[in-house]
Amino acid sequence: MKTSTLDKAPVSRPSPAPETQRQSAPEQKPQSAVLKNTAPSRKPRKSLLESRWSWILGALLPIALLALWQFLSSTGVFSAVQLPAPSKVLAAAADLWTRGDLGLHIAISTQRVVLGFVIGAVLGLVLGALIGLSRWAKTLGGPIIGAFRAVPSLAWVPLLLLWIGIGEDSKVTLVAIGAFFPVYTTVSAALAHVDPKLVEAARSFGVRGISLFRSVQLPAVLPSVVSGLRLALAQAWLFLVAAELLGASMGLGFLLTDSQNNGRTDRLLLAIVLLAILGKITDALVGLFEGWVKKKFPSN
Repeated sequence: MKTSTLDKAPVSRPSPAPETQRQSAPEQKPQSAVLKNTAPSRKPRKSLLESRWSWILGALLPIALLALWQFLSSTGVFSAVQLPAPSKVLAAAADLWTRGDLGLHIAISTQRVVLGFVIGAVLGLVLGALIGLSRWAKTLGGPIIGAFRAVPSLAWVPLLLLWIGIGEDSKVTLVAIGAFFPVYTTVSAALAHVDPKLVEAARSFGVRGISLFRSVQLPAVLPSVVSGLRLALAQAWLFLVAAELLGASMGLGFLLTDSQNNGRTDRLLLAIVLLAILGKITDALVGLFEGWVKKKFPSN
């Protein structure tokens, strides 16, 4: 009995699929995701407050106040004696400048502020460091200095005139008193809150005394100290007016008093505007130094 060719033919088995075919095809990302990843990153836009044109916003309010001033003086809401027009104030400034008095007033007042500010800031830094670092000094000297800080500026004027006399020394001393207390308060409070672990770490390496203050404690409190200097500078301008109100023959404070006695409201307003401008300029200069300190010591 013959077998059929179909029975004798070998049975073909399916060959195993290659390894590459067994693996599933890699998942393709959507085209939008690819375009999103390959798209160039855009820098965030700076707001107007962070741009170089931010000074325009700061100038809006002074311009608005100047316009209101002009409106009130020109419409008769206030008389010319009560509120002269801005043009009258500029005319008074030009008159004093041609006489040579305006520049002298500005120079003398600026000199008094700078000298008094430097003396008061140095004394505030020294005594503030002493009070902030020594418990004995804080216990003995802290209460009396805190009591003197509460004395108004005008209360010092008659005493200084009696002790030192009418001259530059009494005026510079009063300005120095005004600049002393903000620096003293800031330094003493900042040193009292320095991280104790940082101080102990420095002492473990043998750093003590003046070297510890100069290398560890002062850099830690320097940003706070600079902020105190800005407050001291503003206080110095306030005490300058108090010093020049009595016993002065030149200066912006004297210009205020003399204009009031002579009924020159235009010159009185001029003195106020000049004090504001000079105060802002000096504050901006200290602000530049404060910005440098904050960049130098960003962790504080």
